[in-house]
Amino acid sequence: MPEQMLIKDYPAEERPRERFIQEGPGALSIQELIALLLRTGSKNESVLQLSNRLISHFEGLRLLRDASLEEMMSLKGIGEAKAIQVLAAVELGRRISNLSFHDRYVIRSPEDCADYCMNDMRFLTQEHFVCLYLNTKNQILHKQTIFIGSLNASIVHPREVFKEAFRRSAASIICVHNHPSGDPAPSREDIEVTKRLAECGKIIGIELLDHIIIGEKKYVSLKEKGYV
Repeated sequence: MPEQMLIKDYPAEERPRERFIQEGPGALSIQELIALLLRTGSKNESVLQLSNRLISHFEGLRLLRDASLEEMMSLKGIGEAKAIQVLAAVELGRRISNLSFHDRYVIRSPEDCADYCMNDMRFLTQEHFVCLYLNTKNQILHKQTIFIGSLNASIVHPREVFKEAFRRSAASIICVHNHPSGDPAPSREDIEVTKRLAECGKIIGIELLDHIIIGEKKYVSLKEKGYV
């Protein structure tokens, strides 16, 4: 059986660290970037091979995004220190991607709302029903997950949705939920919930501006569909 090729056996121009210095981070593959985080492989496996095995295990970045420390450490060759380094980088990337989405983000259109929520919601494996609470200038005062699970009118109670609106002195709300299938087409339940919340909002005096359904890099606005 041939020996595994170790990182020192690669030509200098093919090593991730040297390529990072010479060509910049944008030139590196996901495998090479993770290899830089892992830093070392093992006696019989180069860091690039370990990185490739990690990526294969998590099917790329999609599952790695939500990996736990225990799950990461279950891989042979990944101890606590390596696992923490990778997960810290994942969390840092998540925070950087949300830097522009601060508490005073202004919603001017359904697209603004979708942009605000897309990164956090399009990878979720369960439906999350989230409410954005806005002031009179359509600035976001607060974001809250109301419930997690399949959407139906009996679970999404207006009391839970509007209770936080009173607490935050919100002028209006936008509801957002994801479809894990990636298809944002509204279901009958989505439409029923939207109509019910819109009616309650009119009575209470806190307008439901929209209900956005998040899919895989696409969304549907139920206001644009005429349901709000």
